[in-house]
Amino acid sequence: MRVRELTVDDLDASWELGRLAFGSTSERPASTSVEVPGMTRYGAFDDGGRLVGKAVDLHHDQWWSGRAVAAADVAGVAVAPEARGRGVARALLTALLAGAHERGAAVSALYPTVAAPYRACGWETGGVLRTVNLATAALPRHRPASHLTVRAGTPADLDAVADLYERVARHRNGMLTRRGELFDFFAADAKLPGDGLTLVEADGDLVGYATWQRGRGYGADSVLTVDEALATTAEAARELAGVLGSWASVAPTVRLCPLDGDAVSTVLPLEAARDHERDLWMHRPVDVVRAVSARGWPVHTRGVVDFHLTDPLADWNTGTWRLAVADGTAELTRVDGEADLRLDVRGFALLYAGAAPAHAVAQAGLLHHAPAVDPAVLDLLAAGRPAQLLDYF
Repeated sequence: MRVRELTVDDLDASWELGRLAFGSTSERPASTSVEVPGMTRYGAFDDGGRLVGKAVDLHHDQWWSGRAVAAADVAGVAVAPEARGRGVARALLTALLAGAHERGAAVSALYPTVAAPYRACGWETGGVLRTVNLATAALPRHRPASHLTVRAGTPADLDAVADLYERVARHRNGMLTRRGELFDFFAADAKLPGDGLTLVEADGDLVGYATWQRGRGYGADSVLTVDEALATTAEAARELAGVLGSWASVAPTVRLCPLDGDAVSTVLPLEAARDHERDLWMHRPVDVVRAVSARGWPVHTRGVVDFHLTDPLADWNTGTWRLAVADGTAELTRVDGEADLRLDVRGFALLYAGAAPAHAVAQAGLLHHAPAVDPAVLDLLAAGRPAQLLDYF
């Protein structure tokens, strides 16, 4: 088996492999037949030159407490049925990590169809992208605010929408920046997402938006799908909820992905929400030094801790490290000798993403420590808000 980057000549076979693996329709997106900037496609080939596996490195950036961190987000992993269980996925992910490291990536996220193969390669669960259903009639209605303007958006408003998204996302952890060549490529046609874009403005400035798809019919099973609803003020959030609630007579259900603790979520009756879908996402470092130094850290957090890290797929991460955090920044430096704390790369992922404290990581067998050492000292690596994702890729 040989793994290499795919060329344009390989894309027909890559599309067919993905179509079979994921049960896609025969309608082929144009982007699957051309080179796309901001992504690297990898393929695994058998001795006869047949493509038996593929994976894609998406050149995203992720927000981590106000700083953009270069990411290698993984998508489109597929292996031919005859080649499964023979190490194809592991070989692909090993090559992908090496290539991502070479181009400067620091972290990686993915949505698994099954978690075990990715755990074996160092990714670990970071969180869940949750899609919920709400009764449209239960959304709060209110008297529209006189100082706010609600209107339909146009393609000319998309830059302002992107700016508002960034104001919401940049001080969180894990969310995509939606910048770079890959996003520019798909945004080049400047079309509105979905069926509608609703804007809320204050004195001409955008303070809230919702993108939505109307769906079909107007009976009891009709659903209004809200792709995204974000606001930077409570008043704008209430306006958006009121507009969405106005669909109650023809779309009894609103479907959306709530963002924990944002302005819109605080006005929705989430106690009445019912899960429609839950998409598990996983995280891992590509380069631990970059992952630590590139992100923002809580300004009140200070400390130093030594630990030994084991990363079977990325040997540049393996070794004994000293983590020092102070004044909103952190640094990871190599030190000689062993350490009382021995951390698996999956444990690093859990701590870095704020998905688990060090005691829980130790209980999971991903952190080993001397009896006299409290593993909680490694909570320094977990400082900050838990990571979230709002984009599915």
